[in-house]
Amino acid sequence: MKKLFSKALIPCSAFLFLASCDSTSPKVAGMREDTVDSVALYRYGGFGSAAKWGEHMVTIAGCHDCHTPKLMTPQGPVFDSSRMLSGFPAGTPDFAVNRKEMESKGLAVTGDLTTWVGPWGISYAANLTSDATGTGNWTEAQFMKALREGKYKGMDNTRPLLPPMPWNVYQYMTDDELKAIFAYLQTT
Repeated sequence: MKKLFSKALIPCSAFLFLASCDSTSPKVAGMREDTVDSVALYRYGGFGSAAKWGEHMVTIAGCHDCHTPKLMTPQGPVFDSSRMLSGFPAGTPDFAVNRKEMESKGLAVTGDLTTWVGPWGISYAANLTSDATGTGNWTEAQFMKALREGKYKGMDNTRPLLPPMPWNVYQYMTDDELKAIFAYLQTT
């Protein structure tokens, strides 16, 4: 009996060992077949594509705060989802403000968060959408120069970006982060 048990144990052990070498992952209930591979997730900050990562970066960097027109509600201003990242709405009248008094006190004010008045003058938030009036005609290099060097439309020999645009903070984003943001803006 002992011999029979030993003879049966060897093939069973070999079978179990070989079966455990199977490198395929077991199917998990609810697991999607079209999941993004881990290399893409690593490359894009945990997101499935550069554009998705860029959308996340635009959100956490506060780009909508100035570049998306607002609707006034009883709870205060909210983003106008029909005009996301479209900048200052052309044709909107300037709000009344005593600029001399403001400038003498070093203050900055805004009416709708897409226009700012301060000692430097008036800033209008740019259209960041992929429309030709926005970033649609920009190259990735222009976008990176605008955020790295504070150059208007990312071109040499142009005026600087005006306050409150925090390009001097965004200049520290990595190349990959800026490229992801540009990729997202080109989808808007």
